[in-house]
Amino acid sequence: MLSKKTKYALKALINLAGQPPDEPVLISELARLEQIPRKFLEAILLSLKNAGLLQSKIGKGGGYFLAREPRNISIGSIIKVLEGGYAPVQCLNASNNPGCDECNDFSTCGIRLVMTDVMQAISSVLETTTLADMVERSDNAKQANANVVDFNI
Repeated sequence: MLSKKTKYALKALINLAGQPPDEPVLISELARLEQIPRKFLEAILLSLKNAGLLQSKIGKGGGYFLAREPRNISIGSIIKVLEGGYAPVQCLNASNNPGCDECNDFSTCGIRLVMTDVMQAISSVLETTTLADMVERSDNAKQANANVVDFNI
């Protein structure tokens, strides 16, 4: 499950993806538009900047903007920065040593074997879906909803 931090990050990045390239957006404006607590957003954006997904400009006309085109930022890369990965069980996190306390034999653990398949499926979607794809899907859904005719009486 995604944390609130990651959900807020995705909302902010979707907003930034809709801005002209290299045109910074103030944190206060982004926080207001996306209804994200400003201090929390500051920490999130700093993490994304440190990971090379965002750039910032200081001074007049300053703020944050995407470091790359939205089509070159995978959703998986965003989640990895903020969540540390997306392994469904702790023993599959790349940062951990193989095995866990509950497992007697890492190589034959049924839980790990099935969750490896789950992780591969999740990874396949998250690493091939970009920020641009997410924006496009959202825009298409909004357009489809706007064209719905309601015949309720």
